[in-house]
Amino acid sequence: MTLDDLRVFVAVCRAGSLSSVARDLGRTQSAVSQHVKRLERETGVALLERRPRGVVPTRAGRILETAAAEGINGLDLAVRQLRDLLDGHSGHVRVATGATTVRHFMSEAVVSFRRSHPKVNLEFRTVSSGRGSFDALADGTLDLAWITIGPPVRGIEQRTVVELPWLLAVPADDPLADRPHLDPAELTDTRLIRLPPNSASAAHLEAACAERGVRFAYEPSVADWDTALLLAELGVGRAVVPAVPGLPVPGDGPLRLIPLPGLRPLPVGWAVRRWDALSPPARAFADTVTAVR
Repeated sequence: MTLDDLRVFVAVCRAGSLSSVARDLGRTQSAVSQHVKRLERETGVALLERRPRGVVPTRAGRILETAAAEGINGLDLAVRQLRDLLDGHSGHVRVATGATTVRHFMSEAVVSFRRSHPKVNLEFRTVSSGRGSFDALADGTLDLAWITIGPPVRGIEQRTVVELPWLLAVPADDPLADRPHLDPAELTDTRLIRLPPNSASAAHLEAACAERGVRFAYEPSVADWDTALLLAELGVGRAVVPAVPGLPVPGDGPLRLIPLPGLRPLPVGWAVRRWDALSPPARAFADTVTAVR
């Protein structure tokens, strides 16, 4: 049983396909299959169940996959930390986030971090969901993920950086534009530009509204908060958005932002696999974002 055997086995379990792993690794399917067969000989149990459209781990396979992934992550982390010790401030920091998050939460931090850690390579990766971010953290593909803080996730540590109040965004000529604030109940059945329905922020908003007995009607959804703000400014519709840093001052300009103090704020921040196991550059970047937010 070798480390390469375990890496290949974990990859096969995640992909559900011997052939796709073979393509990714530049090997033959037979070579990939030999890694799995060697593990099955040494453990004495079947680890994969062959199906018409791929493979799935057996119960024994899931046990080995979990243990192997933990061990591989620990070794990979140790190797990265050793390289950091050798190279000083060099290394990589891999962050799951999108352009909206970088613009509103990280722009100053990125500049500051690059000045203080010029040899560290920052990698920003777009992940389609919170679940995808957690999986990438768990398997060591990412170091940090900027997320909407939610329920506990096994094997993941979450840390709130800021809680964002909710705002109603409307054009300047909207009948509600001059209101200093609004009770969410006043918006019952109001049609809103919807945040991505499968996003954690949308789920948090719906839960916060349910606590107040408020239900919104929705227009078609948008991909991010900035798009919702733009459409509201153009008069396409109203939008409830979090008060992200860098928004215009409420009451000024063509876009009006009206506080909704009755809604529970949106907590956002970092998710990591383990804070005490972060590489020095990753910890420094997370701390920088928190400090200059």
